[in-house]
Amino acid sequence: MDSGEDGNGAQDALPPPPPVPPNVVPIKADSVASEPVKKKVARVPIARRGFASKGQKIALTTNHFKVNVTGADGHFFHYSVSLSYEDGRPVDGKGIGRKVIDRVHETYDSELGGKDFAYDGEKSLFTVGPLPRNKLEFTVVLEDVSSNRNNGNGSPDRGSPNESDRKRMRRPYQSKTFKVEISFAAKIPMQAIANALRGQESENSQEALRVLDIILRQHASKQGCLLVRQSFFHNDPKNFIDLGGGVLGCRGFHSSFRTTQGGLSLNIDVSTTMIVQPGPVVDFLIANQNARDPFSLDWAKAKKMLKNLRVKTSPSNTEYKITGLSEKPCKEQLFTLKQRNGKDENGEAQTIEVTVFDYFVNHRRIELRYSADLPCINVGKPKRPTYFPIELCTLVSLQRYTKALSTLQRASLVERSRQKPQERIGVLTNALRSNNYDAEPMLRSCGISISRDLTQIEGRVLAAPRLKVGNGEDFFPRNGRWNFNNKKLVEPTKIERWAVVNFSARCDIRNLVRELIKCGGMKGIHIDPPFDVFEENPQSRRAPPIVRVEKMFEEIQSKLPGAPQFLLCLLPERKNSDLYGPWKRKNLSEYGIVTQCIAPTRVNDQYLTNVLLKINAKLGGLNSMLAVEHSPSIPIVSKGPTIILGMDVSHGSPGQSDVPSIAAVVSSRQWPLISRYRASVRTQSPKVEMIDSLYKRVSETEDEGIIRELLLDFYVSSGKRKPDQIIIFRDGVSESQFNQVLNIELDQIIEACKFLDEKWSPKFVVIVAQKNHHTKFFQHGSPDNVPPGTVIDNKVCHPRNNDFYLCAHAGMIGTTRPTHYHVLLDEVGFSSDDLQELVHSLSYVYQRSTTAISVVAPICYAHLAATQMSQFMKFEDTSETSSSQGGLTSAGPVPVPQLPKLQESVCNSMFFC
Repeated sequence: MDSGEDGNGAQDALPPPPPVPPNVVPIKADSVASEPVKKKVARVPIARRGFASKGQKIALTTNHFKVNVTGADGHFFHYSVSLSYEDGRPVDGKGIGRKVIDRVHETYDSELGGKDFAYDGEKSLFTVGPLPRNKLEFTVVLEDVSSNRNNGNGSPDRGSPNESDRKRMRRPYQSKTFKVEISFAAKIPMQAIANALRGQESENSQEALRVLDIILRQHASKQGCLLVRQSFFHNDPKNFIDLGGGVLGCRGFHSSFRTTQGGLSLNIDVSTTMIVQPGPVVDFLIANQNARDPFSLDWAKAKKMLKNLRVKTSPSNTEYKITGLSEKPCKEQLFTLKQRNGKDENGEAQTIEVTVFDYFVNHRRIELRYSADLPCINVGKPKRPTYFPIELCTLVSLQRYTKALSTLQRASLVERSRQKPQERIGVLTNALRSNNYDAEPMLRSCGISISRDLTQIEGRVLAAPRLKVGNGEDFFPRNGRWNFNNKKLVEPTKIERWAVVNFSARCDIRNLVRELIKCGGMKGIHIDPPFDVFEENPQSRRAPPIVRVEKMFEEIQSKLPGAPQFLLCLLPERKNSDLYGPWKRKNLSEYGIVTQCIAPTRVNDQYLTNVLLKINAKLGGLNSMLAVEHSPSIPIVSKGPTIILGMDVSHGSPGQSDVPSIAAVVSSRQWPLISRYRASVRTQSPKVEMIDSLYKRVSETEDEGIIRELLLDFYVSSGKRKPDQIIIFRDGVSESQFNQVLNIELDQIIEACKFLDEKWSPKFVVIVAQKNHHTKFFQHGSPDNVPPGTVIDNKVCHPRNNDFYLCAHAGMIGTTRPTHYHVLLDEVGFSSDDLQELVHSLSYVYQRSTTAISVVAPICYAHLAATQMSQFMKFEDTSETSSSQGGLTSAGPVPVPQLPKLQESVCNSMFFC
């Protein structure tokens, strides 16, 4: 079907519903009594229906360590903790809580009945068995709390140098008195853990496991670790990886208790977080901004970067939090200094105005080498600043860096944090031994002991599916890989009207075009010579990206006789080119032209083949397909019209709280195929994970939601058939959000179906794919990664729910990360074998590569579509129209700018491929 054949035919075939559809008729007052309103029952994830058996058995180990619980008849007691200063102000500094509670524990042991605590660092504290009373109040004094709170007494403008020196020796001004209230909140039976292991999960069981995780966090905290959710990081330079730009990768460990079919287990894995390079503040800023010296720093950037970081000041070695920078350089920044002996006529201490530089050099006799012309660090309040020269400030270790990493930093992190399977096993078993959990008093009082050995399990290796290429040829991938050497693509396209556009990339274009045409011919793609090569005018190179794209299009329009079928675009940078977003937007949303961007460095046959795979898929061709698609003989899917959806939401980088999130849904088309997809993409409120535009009714006859658009395309492209079965793959949601996927997103999809046809009730399958978890698998007795196709649905899987792990791809570097699939709903009735086989097969239909991929293709495509469309937004932010209200959704209180619509000629294509 021609990709331009879109909405109109579909509209005729699927007439709009009557003005007021039956499912939205308001209930009349007199009908309420006679017809009781049915209360909607919330859907919950389905239970496992049985185990799969297909595949070659394989002995594996996993990074789960068995946990034995003997004290299961006791109770955890939950107490809420309230901390305040002597004057009643609540304590807001992070990290103080643990110090205060430790002091309470030391000071009032007998009043607390000799109990050990598990404290979460904030408002919750847990004990095994009750404390002597339901409400306890204590007062404690901490001598040194400067690391978490500024007391306003440490600034150079308080008192004379001698007085300051005396204070620094005693430091009594840093002692603080705290009031602590501990009140009973709830009682949690430890039996709830045993119930969860039998598949009877409840709020109590989640709370009980949370207590165990809090015990581990507290254990790590006492060793001085940085805690990030359920991971912890030691202050050991051996664990630091320099990523450049003043950022270090810090290696640590993730640990969490999991209920599994094999009992309670402790999942331990290697984890990495980013930290700020400790040491002199100036060194960090120079590295962070890639500056020559402190005098060429951008101080507006520096101020943003430093805010809330902690520094130690010399010579006193006191810790403070940075609140800002002084507006003037150190040698000009004045403050009021009280005179030591002088009093005015009212008997009040006399004051003089001095500069910060003068105070430290002349009054404190501290040598300053380069601070005179640089701003001071402010550690006080904005209205009561406390200044220190920048060279006296050193960044404390283990402070998280939460900004987005650059492409180079990310590549460096991936490269340097890889571990081969055997290396990872060694690191994990050593971590368990060195953590010495057996000595943790809280765990002992729960009767918990943790095995030192990795858990042994049995997996199965599924055979790779048979693929079809051109000329009716079949072949089996080997080790999750294949190639197109001496093979034709299954459905090659023809490229007749095309041109090359070069944005100042250095490249032998003639040779590139010649080799591309030759390589295409070998793969079955007929490529005519290009109409022209458009070279960028050298004078345009310094212009903003949008202007460069505009100028190039003026040139193209003036010379091309008509709209090209395809444009090949050469970009000067391989990654993150500023031109990419505006170029894609111009082509796809303004002109409806398919385009392929490349930044060729080494041009060889493999490179050109990969480029052609993308071009062929974008232009409506098909590179390879499953043999069972061609027959068609996919269990269940081939029997009745079935649409497969892949859903993902991409969010702005860390620290970008105002960048809209982008929801993308891709859908299969031309049933019985499951290799062809199209995408629908929308913006929504920042950081919102649930997709809110699946169904968007704007009038009695109009739904502008994503699902309607995709269903109409399926109907038209699949011979005017509505899908009887809708299989949904959802990415990026945690277990706590499963119920929202089942009850909010699925409800929207059902509404969209009903809106098209009131009587239509397709059956649904909902599967969540998780990559962001910490379970790894190792081949027993082998240094290699697990083979592609390895599936695990026993022992470490959920005791009740229907989940399984699949390593579909060949892990070539590091340790393979399996995808964890959760089957939340299956109204179709797949057998476990058929469902796992379908998921495995969907890892082989990804048109961009000649390897099996780690997660099903529809999810990868959704991610690609969201990422590509988000590039459109980037340039809206930097253009003058960023604040314009041109097209807003009602996704949240802040108007969210809408994405530009794609032209009809490309909206059904795999433009994202």
